[in-house]
Amino acid sequence: MMASRQLLGLARGRGLSSASIGIRRMATTTDSPLDRKVRQNNWEDNNFINYKKMSENLAIVRKRLSRPLTYAEKILYSHLDDPEGQDIQRGVSYLRLRPDRVACQDATAQMAILQFMSAGMPSVANPTTVHCDHLIEAQIGGAKDLARAVDINKEVYDFLASACAKYNIGFWKPGSGIIHQILLENYAFPGGLLIGTDSHTPNAGGLGMCAIGVGGADAVDVMANLPWELKAPKYIGVKLTGQLSGWTSAKDVILKLAGILTVKGGTGAIVEYFGEGVNSLSCSGQGSVANMGAEIGATTTVFPFNERQYEYLVATKRKDIGDFARVYAKELRADEGAEYDQIIEINLSELEPHINGPFTPDLATPISKFAAAVKANNWPDELKVGLIGSCTNSSYEDMNRSASIARDALNHGIKAKALFTVTPGSEQIRATIARDGQLQTFEEFGGVVLANACGPCIGQWDRKDVKKGEANSILSSYNRNFTGRNDGNPATHSFVTSPDLVVAMTIAGSMSFNPLTDKLKDKDGNEFLLSPPTGESLPSNGYDPGQDTYQAPPADRSTLSVQVSPSSDRLQVLSPFTAWDGKDATNLPILIKAHGKTTTDHISMAGPWLKYRGHLDNISNNMLIGAINAANGEANKVKNATTGEFDAVPAVARDYKKKGIQWIVIGDWNYGEGSSREHAALEPRHLGGLAIITRSFARIHETNLKKQGMLPLTFSDPADYEKVNPEDRIDLLCTELAVGKPLTMVVHPKDGSAFEIKLSHTFNEAQIEWFKNGSALNTMAKNNKA
Repeated sequence: MMASRQLLGLARGRGLSSASIGIRRMATTTDSPLDRKVRQNNWEDNNFINYKKMSENLAIVRKRLSRPLTYAEKILYSHLDDPEGQDIQRGVSYLRLRPDRVACQDATAQMAILQFMSAGMPSVANPTTVHCDHLIEAQIGGAKDLARAVDINKEVYDFLASACAKYNIGFWKPGSGIIHQILLENYAFPGGLLIGTDSHTPNAGGLGMCAIGVGGADAVDVMANLPWELKAPKYIGVKLTGQLSGWTSAKDVILKLAGILTVKGGTGAIVEYFGEGVNSLSCSGQGSVANMGAEIGATTTVFPFNERQYEYLVATKRKDIGDFARVYAKELRADEGAEYDQIIEINLSELEPHINGPFTPDLATPISKFAAAVKANNWPDELKVGLIGSCTNSSYEDMNRSASIARDALNHGIKAKALFTVTPGSEQIRATIARDGQLQTFEEFGGVVLANACGPCIGQWDRKDVKKGEANSILSSYNRNFTGRNDGNPATHSFVTSPDLVVAMTIAGSMSFNPLTDKLKDKDGNEFLLSPPTGESLPSNGYDPGQDTYQAPPADRSTLSVQVSPSSDRLQVLSPFTAWDGKDATNLPILIKAHGKTTTDHISMAGPWLKYRGHLDNISNNMLIGAINAANGEANKVKNATTGEFDAVPAVARDYKKKGIQWIVIGDWNYGEGSSREHAALEPRHLGGLAIITRSFARIHETNLKKQGMLPLTFSDPADYEKVNPEDRIDLLCTELAVGKPLTMVVHPKDGSAFEIKLSHTFNEAQIEWFKNGSALNTMAKNNKA
C-alpha cells in the first residue's frame, strides 16, 4: 500500500494519472466535479440539476459541429433527446428536447391538466408546478380582492389543487404571486431548460435559464414524458457595454431593443446578451429584460451566468446551486468566437430612459423626445393612472428604487397627482417591502396596493375612473400594451416604461413631464428637481417569505380524486377532436378575413373571459370577436355565407358547425402574436375550423394550431392575401400535405373564374400525424394504446 502511494505521488509529480501507471482504486464522488446531487430547488427533494448529463450531451454535439457555441445553443443542445442523431440546422431543424421543468399559470393550467387527464397517466413524468395568479381581479386592494377571487374562483382553485395533489404537481395558492416571479425566486437555475404556459416565461432567462413560453398541449407532452419539439432558432446577440446610472434602468434596455427590432424582429430567434455591461444589471433586472423579450417575438432570452446571478441565488437560499453553477461556469456562457445571426450593441452609459407605446410595445421614444411626441400625436397629456409591478418589474430593486422617488416627493410635501397602484410580484416581495418600509411609503404617497397577482397587466382590472370609449393615458411598468388589454377600453392610450418613470410622472400627473430636466413645486410652491432613484437590488436583512402559500403533493396519492362537476359552467372535461377524413376540403366559406394586427387578445380575449379557461365551449363565445373584418372594417360582424345575414363571429361559426360546414380564416402579418394562449387555437378547432391562412404567424400560435389538428398555412407570396375576398369560396387540397412541399388552395370568387394560390407550411412528419389523427393529444392516446 505504501509503495502504491509513493508511486502515485511520483506519478502526480510528473503529471501522470493513476490509471496510466496501472494502479486501480475505488471511484469516488470527487472523480467528476459535476457528479453531485444538487437539488433544483428547496421544495422538491428528488429533483436534481444534472450538469453531468448536460456536459456529456454537449460533448457529443461539439464533436459533431466542430465550432464555438452560443450560450443558448449550449442549453438547448445539452437537453437534446438524441444528441448523436439530432439534425441541427439553425432555423430549419426541429429539435427534440427534454426540459427540466414545466410551469403553468392558473388560467392555462386548467386546459393543460384537462388534456393531461385524458392521457390516463397516474403522475406527471417531469417536475411541474401550477401558479394561481391570473384569476384575481384588481378592484379595491390586495386583501379584499384576493378574498373575492378565492370565493368567485373556488371551483377552479379546488379543481387545480385536487389535480395537482393527484398528479404530483406543486401548487402555489392564490396570493403566492405571479408565476414568473415565483419561478425566479424558487425554480430557475443557470443552464436549465424550462417550458411554461405563459408567453413571459422567458423571465427566468435573468437567472441564466432557457425558459420558453408554450401552449398547454406542449406542456402536456413534457408532463407525459414525451420529447418537446422546438424549431431550431436563430440567435441574436446583444452586446452590452458601459454601465447603467441615474434614471436609466434595466427596463430601458429592452424598451430600446423593442424599438430596434419591432414586435416581429425576434421571431424564430433567441436573444442572448453578453459583454461587460451585463454585470451592470442586477439579476432581477436581467429578468425584466428577458421577460419583455416576448414583445419582440423572440423564442426566449438568456443572460450568461454571472456574479449578479450568484448573489441572487445566495439571497434566495440557493447557495448550493450558485456554487454548483460556478463549477459548470465555462458552459454557462458563450464560447469564445461563437457566431450570432445578428449582433446589436447597446451602450448602457449612453442609454436614455424610454417610454413605449401607445397600443404597441415597440413604439419606443426616449424621454428627451417624449413630450414632443405627446403633443405631435395628440395623445392625452393628463396621466390618469400610474401602475407599477407586474411580472416584468416587481422585484425588491424595482420597489426600492420606486419608493425612493415617492419618498423624495413626500419629503417635499407632495403626493401622487394621478391614481397610483402597486402590484407586488410575490408574497415574498410583499412581505419584505412591508417589513422594510417601502409599502408604507407607497401608501403614504397615495398608492393602492393590489394583490400579488397579474391584475391590470392582463386585463384583470375593474377600472372605474373613466368610461369606456373615453380617451385617456395610463403609464405602467408592465410589458404589453395592446389596444384594450389593460382595462378593456380601446380609447385608453397605454404606455410602458420603467417603474422609476411611472412614479415620477405620476407625481406630475402629466405625460409631458421629464423628471430628468423638469422641476416640480413643493408644498410651499418652491421648485425642485427629483433626485434619481436609489436602492439596493437585494434586501440587506434577507427576504421575508411571508405567508406559507405552497401546497406540496402528498406522498400517497392513490386514493385522491380530481374535482370536476358535470354541471359546471367553468370546467368541462374534453372530448377528442375528430380525425381528418383523408379527403380534400371543398367549397369552404371564409369565416373572416382579418385585417391588420390580430393578436391572441383579438382571437381569444382575456379579462372577464378568463373564468372560462377550463370550459372550451363557453370560452369559444369570444373567438375572434376582436379581429377587424376586412370586408367592413368592423369587429365581430361577419356575413353568414349560408344566410346572407351579419352576425357575431362565434355565432356564424357555430351555425356552420351545426350545418356540418368546415370553414377557414384569412389573416394578416404575424397572426397570433402575444400571449401563449392555446385557447386561441382550441376555439377555432372546436367551432369547426379547418385552416388559418395568413401572411405570417407568431411562433407559439402556429405550433398551438398544429397541436389541435388545424392547418396553419401561409401565402407563399404574401401579396396573395390581397387576391382573396371575404365572400370567396375555397378548396384546400389537404391530400397534398407533405414535409417541405406547398399546398394548393383553389379560390372560387363570387364573380369570376377560379384560380390557384400556393400555400406554405412548416409541418414535419410528426406534426402531419397530428393533423391526420385530429390532434397531438389524439396521437398521444393512439400511441399509448399501441
